[in-house]
Amino acid sequence: MPIKKVLPKKSLGILMHPTCLPGGNECGTFGKVAKEWLKKLHKHGIEYWQFLPLTPTDSFGSPYSSPSSFALNPWFLDLDDLIEKGFILTSNKEELGLVSQNKNYFDFDVADALTKKLGQLLLKDWSSQSEERKLNFYKWISNNSWVEDYATFVVIREEFNMLPWWQWPHEFKTKNDKFLKSWIKKKNEEILIKKLIQWHLDEQWNGIKNFAKSCNIKLIGDLPFYVSRDSAEVWSNKSLFSILKNGDLIFQSGVPPDYFSSTGQLWGTPTYFWAKHKRTNFNWWRKRFKRQFELVDLLRFDHFRGLGGYWRVNGKSKSAIHGKWINSPGRQLLNKIKQDLGTDYLPIIAEDLGVITPDVEKLRKKFELPGMKILQFAFDGNEDNPYLPKNIEGENWVVYTGTHDNSTALSWWECLENNTKKKVKDEYKFSENPSLSLIEIGMNTNANLFIAPIQDILSLDDSSRLNKPGTTKNNWKWKLNIPLEEIEENIKLFSKLGNNFGRTRK
Repeated sequence: MPIKKVLPKKSLGILMHPTCLPGGNECGTFGKVAKEWLKKLHKHGIEYWQFLPLTPTDSFGSPYSSPSSFALNPWFLDLDDLIEKGFILTSNKEELGLVSQNKNYFDFDVADALTKKLGQLLLKDWSSQSEERKLNFYKWISNNSWVEDYATFVVIREEFNMLPWWQWPHEFKTKNDKFLKSWIKKKNEEILIKKLIQWHLDEQWNGIKNFAKSCNIKLIGDLPFYVSRDSAEVWSNKSLFSILKNGDLIFQSGVPPDYFSSTGQLWGTPTYFWAKHKRTNFNWWRKRFKRQFELVDLLRFDHFRGLGGYWRVNGKSKSAIHGKWINSPGRQLLNKIKQDLGTDYLPIIAEDLGVITPDVEKLRKKFELPGMKILQFAFDGNEDNPYLPKNIEGENWVVYTGTHDNSTALSWWECLENNTKKKVKDEYKFSENPSLSLIEIGMNTNANLFIAPIQDILSLDDSSRLNKPGTTKNNWKWKLNIPLEEIEENIKLFSKLGNNFGRTRK
């Protein structure tokens, strides 16, 4: 009996992180605009909404280096929803000093300050909430064991001016439970605020997820392979990671030297102590996946090759040159996840970009996971390039014009050499709009799913780029500065093009 496919038919999706949605009081939120977005997708037969990890970000705004693998980003908390449901009194709205929504970039500090005010207002009005609401809250807390460590971790961080946990005083960094028990009592209100924020975020997102289901739209989330060294998970579960109790790295992650970097990439996250994960029946990983599948329908697994093998570098190394490939128990782990889900297939998209070895390809095929193809990588003149449309064999792929880490299609095209442009124009139907031309090339591939970032659908240049790897300036800040109604024609055109290739829902 054949395995049910993750991607059963030709379809379309759009990549846009919720922070990029218009409206909200600083960035986009889990509010009405998110539902309006889903309505637009549904109206035009687009079946997938993809976004980045929904977790809190690091100080540079990256959701791929989060202080938690389980929590949701407090910036997403929607004020209007809280007021409408009576969790915050309407008269308090003015206290928040609302800022202009019509701008191309949002400010992390303003988003943090707003979250702080929201938390204080939630606490202020918590005692007046009904017993039923309080019961629902405490029931949710008991069903989500990660919340306790996360809330405590964040409050300690704030106590010590956001220093990483290995720079905290001894009792805190070693997580001395006896000491922390009495400290937590003193910080009861601060910790309660963090828990309330997470509960409300969960409730708001569940509303969005249910609405997406009613629109027949599938949500594609994103899960990084590694977790940040400065995270609640590493602090709480040191024995699962290659890290000492004092925070020193035993081994760290990265990738070896390649065409792009003569010294490789050093990521600075601890590698996994896989022997301990196996002894504990992959309990931590299974909880991590369970949480993700509560939030999304499909999951893009970032750095999927790490499930086949990982590049392990000494914790004190300053470059990734002197590392070693170590096998990962990916097959065992994925089998456990499959059992937990109780399905005959895994709703995972394997991020298999870059140099992929046969063992990783074998693992992907064993579980029938769709891989990824990026069109911006295709036109280097090499006829064997795996990203070239003619070399994309079979249907079990997700094809993208580019991802959150790439230039927009417009700026990519502008930076191409003239001889490369000529070759592309000679081989493909290419109009005066390079973004739409690249989109059509992707739609015309065999891949069952084609996804374009919203920037490409709007034919925007790199001033709207979301992230430039290796830099920290102005990343993760872009947002739409116009109402969704004003981009509906663009979405309609995207859908119309998709319809020409049998990709839109009737």
